[in-house]
Amino acid sequence: MEAVVVEHPAVVFAPRSRVVEGVRAYGLIVAMWLRSTMAYRASFVMTTFGNFAATAFDFVAIMLMFSHVEVLGGYTLPEVALLYGASGTAFGLADLVLGSMDRLGRRVRDGTLDTLLVRPVPVLAQVAADRFALRRLGRITQGLLVLGYALGTLDIEWTVLKVVMVPLMLLSGAAIFGAVFVTGAAFQFFAQDAAEVQSSFTYGGNTMLQYPPTVFAKDLVRGVTFVVPLAFVNWLPALYVLGREYPLGLPDWVAFLPPVVAGLCWVLAGLAWRVGLRSYRSTGS
Repeated sequence: MEAVVVEHPAVVFAPRSRVVEGVRAYGLIVAMWLRSTMAYRASFVMTTFGNFAATAFDFVAIMLMFSHVEVLGGYTLPEVALLYGASGTAFGLADLVLGSMDRLGRRVRDGTLDTLLVRPVPVLAQVAADRFALRRLGRITQGLLVLGYALGTLDIEWTVLKVVMVPLMLLSGAAIFGAVFVTGAAFQFFAQDAAEVQSSFTYGGNTMLQYPPTVFAKDLVRGVTFVVPLAFVNWLPALYVLGREYPLGLPDWVAFLPPVVAGLCWVLAGLAWRVGLRSYRSTGS
C-alpha cells in the first residue's frame, strides 16, 4: 500500500506569501516616508524641482550639440529625444522604487544591516523602501516631457503594435533597471564598497542609452545587448517604433522581448540577492 504524501498548505504557498508580505512591508515603509516628506511640503516642492532641473541639463546638453549639427550618428533631435525620454522615464521609475539599494554597501560596512535581519520583514523590502525619496518624481516628469515632445514631433507611421510598444518599453525598461539595482546591491555583500560600480551600470547605463547605438563601438553594443541587456530598455523597442534597423541586424521581433528579458533579469537578480544575503557575516565587531 503506497503512502500518500500531503503537503501542508503553508509549505505550498510559502514563496507566494513571502512575496506578498514583502510588498505589504514595502508599502508600509514607503507610506511612513511619504508622511515624513509631506510634513515639509515646501522642502518637497523645492527638492523635486531641483531634481527636475538637474536631470534637464542632460537634455540641454544634447540640444546644444544639435545646435552645431543636424544629425548625431544618423539620428535627428526628435529621434534622440525619443531615446532620451524612454530611457529617462524607465530609469526614473526604477530609481523611485529601488533607488535606495545603493546604500546597502554602507549598511554592510557599518553593521547596521543587522538591525534589518532581526525584523520579521523581508530584508529586500526594507532596503528598497529605506528613505524613499518622492522627489525623484522630478526625473520621471522630465523624462515624460521629453518623450511627449518626441512623440508629438516625429512623423511615425503608427500601428497597433507601435502604440502598445511605448508603454511596454517604459514598464519593461523600469523592470530591467530595477533588476540591475538589485543585482548591484547583491554584489555589495561581497565588495562592501561597490556603490560606484553599481552606479556605472545604472546611472551610467541610463546616460549611454540616451544616445543612438550608432555612436558606440559595435563591441559595446553587443555587450549591452547580450551580456547586460540594457539595450532592451529603449534601443530595440524605440528603433522598432522609429522604423529603423538595429546596428547588429537583429530581426524585428526581438523588439518585443523586453518583458521576457525583464523577467529573466529578475530571476537572476533574485538568485544573486539570496546568495549575497546568505553570505553576509556581519562586521565581526
